[in-house]
Parts: sequence; structure tokens; C-alpha cells
Amino acid sequence: MKQPLALLAAVLLAAGGALATTTPAAAAECPSGHFCAWTEANFAGQRANWSGDDEWWESWIADEDSSWANHGISGPGVKDHVIVHEDAVQWPSTGGAATICLSPGQEVGYNGVANDRGDSHTWAMGC
Repeated sequence: MKQPLALLAAVLLAAGGALATTTPAAAAECPSGHFCAWTEANFAGQRANWSGDDEWWESWIADEDSSWANHGISGPGVKDHVIVHEDAVQWPSTGGAATICLSPGQEVGYNGVANDRGDSHTWAMGC
């Protein structure tokens, strides 16, 4: 009776040790208060970051975006969601269809629908 209990205890201890040594995935490097987009999946390649709206992205990131992070600041009445648009936003234009929308704190390492489609972004109250 002691051997099966000892074996069970050893297995549980080993499993607990393995769980304790696993490390979480690294968060995207994006400044606090900013929206960031990268030219490669999984937050690789060149990074662009903004603290406000950008109606027309620079040529090196426009239609080259492959991963995104919203590190914006949340609070009552604060536009804290980010909508990426497939076209430039030239008021009164809305920038065309949204390619992706990120909630506060959301990081997306890759999205096949949104990949290489962003041309502008706006901060909004929701998606």
C-alpha cells in the first residue's frame, strides 16, 4: 500500500515541478499608451508605434502589417480600442473596411485575414 502512494506522490511532484519551470510567452515590446504594428508575424521585423490616430501609414508599414499590439491606456470615456483600416482615412472617409480591431491589452501575433492589409488606424470606444 505504501509503494503505490509513494509512486503517486512522486508522479505528482514531478508534474508540479515541470509546471513550475514552464515560462509564459513573451509579451510584445510596445510602449505603454501606444498601438504597435510589425512587418512580420509574432512581433518580428520592423515595428511602428503610435499614441494617436494615423490617417495614412508610412510606405514601409502600409500593407506590410503582420502582427499588432494595443497597449493603450483605458479609462472612463477614453478611446482605448484600435481599428486598423484597409485604406487611408482622409476625412470624411472612414478608411474603408476594418482589417482588425484590438481591445485594450490585446496582442495578435498573426491574423491571415488582416495580414498585409493595413493602411491607417483610429482609436475608438469599441470594436
